[in-house]
Amino acid sequence: MLRLKNIRKKHFLLLYFTLVLSVITQAQLDADIQKEITYPDFIKAVAQNNIAYAAEKLNINIAEANIEKSKIIPDPEFTAGVFNNDQHKMKMGYGYNIGLDWTLELGGKRKARVDLAKSESELSKYILQDYFRNLRADATVQYLTAIHHEQLMKLQFNSYETMDELAKSDSLRAKLGTITAIDAKQSKLEAKSIWNEAIQSIGNWKGSLSSLNLLMGSKHAELTQMALVNFSTFDRSFYLDDLIVHALSNRSDLLYALQNKDVSEKMIRLTKVNRVLDLGITTGVTRNAEARNDLAPSPAFTSANFGISIPLKFSNHRKGELKEAFYTAQQAGLQHQEIELQVQTEVKQAFYNYEATQKQLQQFNSGILDDAKAILTGKLYSYKRGDSSLLEVLHAQRTYIEVQQNYYEILFNNAHALVILEQSAGIWDILF
Repeated sequence: MLRLKNIRKKHFLLLYFTLVLSVITQAQLDADIQKEITYPDFIKAVAQNNIAYAAEKLNINIAEANIEKSKIIPDPEFTAGVFNNDQHKMKMGYGYNIGLDWTLELGGKRKARVDLAKSESELSKYILQDYFRNLRADATVQYLTAIHHEQLMKLQFNSYETMDELAKSDSLRAKLGTITAIDAKQSKLEAKSIWNEAIQSIGNWKGSLSSLNLLMGSKHAELTQMALVNFSTFDRSFYLDDLIVHALSNRSDLLYALQNKDVSEKMIRLTKVNRVLDLGITTGVTRNAEARNDLAPSPAFTSANFGISIPLKFSNHRKGELKEAFYTAQQAGLQHQEIELQVQTEVKQAFYNYEATQKQLQQFNSGILDDAKAILTGKLYSYKRGDSSLLEVLHAQRTYIEVQQNYYEILFNNAHALVILEQSAGIWDILF
């Protein structure tokens, strides 16, 4: 009798502990779900608040400022001085002079600088476009990852609830003697194992939410909940040749490579005109005071001067800078060809990968999920009637969980593959 009371007490404590854990977990989940965020709101927040993207935008301002800087012409130089012709001893007087020096740029140097700066400004715009193309794709994948982890978390908790109910039922049946105590312990152990996996799934889900906050530039790591997503929206039909043509015409990194060729050509032009001789212009006024020397007296007078200076550019015999500009232009051309091949390869790989996930997804639409659920339900019913063993139920349970996990994995892979395909093709119509 005492042993039966101890068993009942232990069973009550176990039920109480399980109930408390369930309440705490649910409360924790409710606290974590502070707000719901849809994908359009999320990607808008990324575009507006992502810190790294904001830093990249400043490159546009820097390039525009560089255009203004390139328009500057050499400043004139003002000179002034005084002199004394031994006025104290020889009475030859004293005086002062003032002058203005200016370098006149020849060969169109200013225009070449401005053209190069404008070309570099366009280059910075393509760099920003490509940065956002990759950021948008990465952010979308992170959002899908968070949804995927949420699905797995809910699956684990649903499986735990099913197994926990079975464990409670087996505990009562073991007391009545309809099943062995070993079977009751086995079902209880299985429930605890699923519970541990459910706890781990919460950690994965929270980690993915933190990544979303980082992308949105959130200073405070407030957890969010994603809106429900219909993964059927990730079903598209594409033609590979059309994707390649579109990518070669619209990929921002390819446009960047093309613009980089223009920058290299502008750099050659600037290097050439920088070798043209500039003209130095000098003008000034000198004032001499009256000389009262007894041998050679002279009145006060003012003289003006004007002159030019031409630098002797012996450095023009050194053509290293010009060669460097030519080689850089050749390098830019080869890089453009390389990126063209890379773009075609990326589109093909992404297209074939998306095709594969589409075919995998079609298999699940043939009723695999329904069959796994029906088998589990039938095994549970048979087990409760004593027609099936616990091992058969556990096998059906694990098979059902595995099939569900595979289904969610393929849904995620298909959506991920579509994101990568559109990213590589330079198109974007993803909205869910």
